[in-house]
Amino acid sequence: MFQTFEQARQYIEQSDIQMVDIKFTDLWGRWRHLTVPSSQFTPDLMEQGVGFDGSSVGLKSVKSGDMVLVPDLSTAFIDPFWEAKTLSFISKTFEADTHATFANDPRNIAIRAEEYMKETGIADQSRWGPEYEFYIFDKVSYEYGVNRASYALESSEADWNSAAGGHGHYIPLHGGYHAIPPKDQLYNLRAEMCITLEKMGIPVKYHHHEVGGPGQLEIETPMMGLLEAGDATMAIKYVTKMTAHKRGQTATFMPKPLYGEAGSGMHFHQQLFKNGKNVCYDANGYGFLSQEALYYIGGLLKHGAAVLAFTNPSTNSYRRLIPGFEAPINAFFSLGNRSAAVRIPKYATQPETARFEFRPPDATCNIYLALAAQLMAGLDGIRNKIDPTAEGFGPFDKNVFAMSDAERASIKGLPTSLEEALSALKADHEFLLAGGVFQEEMIEQWIEAKYQSEALAVRNRPHPYEMSLYFDV
Repeated sequence: MFQTFEQARQYIEQSDIQMVDIKFTDLWGRWRHLTVPSSQFTPDLMEQGVGFDGSSVGLKSVKSGDMVLVPDLSTAFIDPFWEAKTLSFISKTFEADTHATFANDPRNIAIRAEEYMKETGIADQSRWGPEYEFYIFDKVSYEYGVNRASYALESSEADWNSAAGGHGHYIPLHGGYHAIPPKDQLYNLRAEMCITLEKMGIPVKYHHHEVGGPGQLEIETPMMGLLEAGDATMAIKYVTKMTAHKRGQTATFMPKPLYGEAGSGMHFHQQLFKNGKNVCYDANGYGFLSQEALYYIGGLLKHGAAVLAFTNPSTNSYRRLIPGFEAPINAFFSLGNRSAAVRIPKYATQPETARFEFRPPDATCNIYLALAAQLMAGLDGIRNKIDPTAEGFGPFDKNVFAMSDAERASIKGLPTSLEEALSALKADHEFLLAGGVFQEEMIEQWIEAKYQSEALAVRNRPHPYEMSLYFDV
């Protein structure tokens, strides 16, 4: 929005801005923020930054936690949810003493990944189109103690409410895809979300009800640059949650909140451009894709298990990645096949639109790390000419779930648990270190924290269903 401090300062004064908010992403992918009165938005703030404790958000160790935030002036938007008129910025992070760029900040890693791509000469721009699937619930409750564990989710759209009597226009399980009102009770909510996003400068391609009957929705944006897509994702998650909260409802991007119902993914459409031309396009190629695009797919699938440690970094991720529900659980590519890990859209046939889609990811990822990891895997595929067909990754153009056991046995599977994905990352991460994009220390920290605080923590707790299975033994 702004190129210089003077432009931002003038806008603050002319628009009667009262507060300046500075947002940043912690290691795990959640936005954090701090706020200063507009009077404190000075040249000194832009030069010195605002100090914070990086150790509290996973970015640094306790012994050397001091860091500073400096607003990225190009990211400014009016926060639409606060009573005091507030201008919000996404920040850049720096070392507190030397003011050097902090290498392990997730947003900085994403920036460095695209810089590395340019250095290779393969492309000068990557373009991305994440899809945003989420559930809206009217109420959520959960607890876990020494002697009890429970959760409950309520949705006014769900057909489990039909016996109580009412309007009768409920959505059955798996019946929500493109549902229309009165079954679709969330149109006005989605429309408000999209209007808010467009006012913030984030374009919306379309929105609709998704497959999940009890309130699953989708918002999709046009293709955009890597950093733009990362920043937009953080804003979209924020706007959906805040808009639902304002209406007394709640939004969750959790991959599998409901047993037996469709999960929520975050599919990533991807393209590379060089000198304004789509590197991925070939009029005579499979699915209109070039050899470079196929090599990229080869790298993405060869390193897929390790990539999932960043794109699917939660224990709940692998409750979605199960057979059925169009879940992409196998490492192959295909034209139009939604059970493939990499799907080539049949409708993307033009020089500007030809692309492919990596389907396993979900929104528990740190968006910046997920973008960087996918790009680095694809670039490794191009640099090393990893042919996905020669590697046994397809193409397979029929329903993998309809294949015989023998046919399916030839297809490489993707991780089925967070532990498995973390083990794969530990064994295969050299491709991430190229160009100094990821740091070995950061990868080790990610693996250790995810294993100890999430994978092990969930594994060590009794599951409520185990009471039904084993209490009477």
